Amino acid sequence: MRFPACRFLAFLFFITSPLRAADDYQTGPDAERKEGVPQGTVTQGKRTDSKIFPGTERDYWIYVPAQAKPDKPCCVMVFFDGGGFVNDKGSFRVPIVFDNLIHAGEMPVTIGIFVNPGAVPPAVAGQESRKNRSFEYDSLGDANARFVIEEILPLVAKDHKLTENPEGRAVCGNSSGGIAAFTVAWERPDAFRKVVSHIGSFTNIRGGHVYPALIRKTAPKPLRVFLQDGSNDLDNLHGNWPLASQQMDKALAFSKYDYKFVLGEGGHSGRHGGSIFPDTMRWLWRDWKTMAP
Repeated sequence: MRFPACRFLAFLFFITSPLRAADDYQTGPDAERKEGVPQGTVTQGKRTDSKIFPGTERDYWIYVPAQAKPDKPCCVMVFFDGGGFVNDKGSFRVPIVFDNLIHAGEMPVTIGIFVNPGAVPPAVAGQESRKNRSFEYDSLGDANARFVIEEILPLVAKDHKLTENPEGRAVCGNSSGGIAAFTVAWERPDAFRKVVSHIGSFTNIRGGHVYPALIRKTAPKPLRVFLQDGSNDLDNLHGNWPLASQQMDKALAFSKYDYKFVLGEGGHSGRHGGSIFPDTMRWLWRDWKTMAP
């Protein structure tokens, strides 16, 4: 049976298209359980009494590494859209990666805090909740930073000793969560100085496209920033994600920030960011052994 030329060309385009590369990124051995590596614990809770985002409720998870000691401060890393990051079958598998890297001495003993965006419960039974994600994540200003610093960290600190050193605090997210991570550290470098932004929405959803100009015109802040994006990321009415990330790259370089930008071929997903996540953590925490408690 002959394969029609048009079908062959379509098939050839499919297997060689850059869009296919978005599906080719895979997690590596550091995202798999290893024999002899102590496993941390993950507990889940729900926050329903926020004063900064009143009326919202959200799930959160806390990862505590096996090496954590009650009398010794732990570093801390906050993840927005936390349910995706804490999932040990997802693209990032953060608890597994943390277990492996902490055991290997490649990152500090770090408590992970995974926070979902808020939602307002429906007033009428049977209706859907109103999602508060874009308001919390895409908005500029300090509201989300205050939410983390004033409401989430104290909640975790009731049971676990967290470092007060901003060099030992990191924040991470994907997409709108990626710009949210940057905004937290931009607004409050006294509390967070490490940022990981995957496929960050540095576009005009709620004004985030101004960051490259702000970075250039503002005295450099003491931040370490990791950016990841894909050349096939979104292009829509809000802007072009890969172009926005490249503008961030150039602005951070111009202002001489401690940063790294990795541009892959993927689309708007966590596959690429997840595949390089262990190396991202090695870069982010590379000097942790000389860091004050």
